[in-house]
Amino acid sequence: MIIDISPVLCPETAVWPGDLPLSQNNQCQLANGDSIDLSSLHTTVHIGAHADAPSHYHPEGGSIETVDLSVYWGDCYVVNCKGFKVITSDSCKVIANLNAERVLFRTNTFPDPNHFNQDFAYFNPDAIEFLAHNGVKLIGIDTPSIDPFDSKDLQAHHAIYKYGIKNLEGLILNEVDEGWYELSALPLKLKGFDASPVRAVLKKLDKK
Repeated sequence: MIIDISPVLCPETAVWPGDLPLSQNNQCQLANGDSIDLSSLHTTVHIGAHADAPSHYHPEGGSIETVDLSVYWGDCYVVNCKGFKVITSDSCKVIANLNAERVLFRTNTFPDPNHFNQDFAYFNPDAIEFLAHNGVKLIGIDTPSIDPFDSKDLQAHHAIYKYGIKNLEGLILNEVDEGWYELSALPLKLKGFDASPVRAVLKKLDKK
């Protein structure tokens, strides 16, 4: 069974304050007598479930079309961090010796994708260091950012750049139990862009 962990994208989808919400322009509509429906969209590339490119947070980072797709597809472990405001190295100890290259963190601190709350959970840089030393190549979280809302120095983002880890943000993990899954969350091949929306899905694995 495929578990969709992506929010619905629509004009009501919450975006970072000051960023561009989704709008749809209909060039042709069957309802108006046209031969087809044809539309375009205008929005931030950081809407909903998305993958950041290194260029989003580092001047020497590559844009989204340059990332290695293999990190966004494969076995992953979901960690239940419900109730944690800050994800620290202690929060990550469950993955020690699991050989998990991809780890998603369920915090339940951004419960409504259509309402932006600023008090969501985030990563302490020591968690990133711990994950890197345990072979993790991709982290994901069910919040709009791996850093706190009011962060200016983006310590967690700079930590993942230092260790070569990629990130997914804006996932929907409310109903996902802790354990092993197969993840697919491929970013679009958008030349020069600093992020891409993804259709992130999981498939439960029978793996200990």
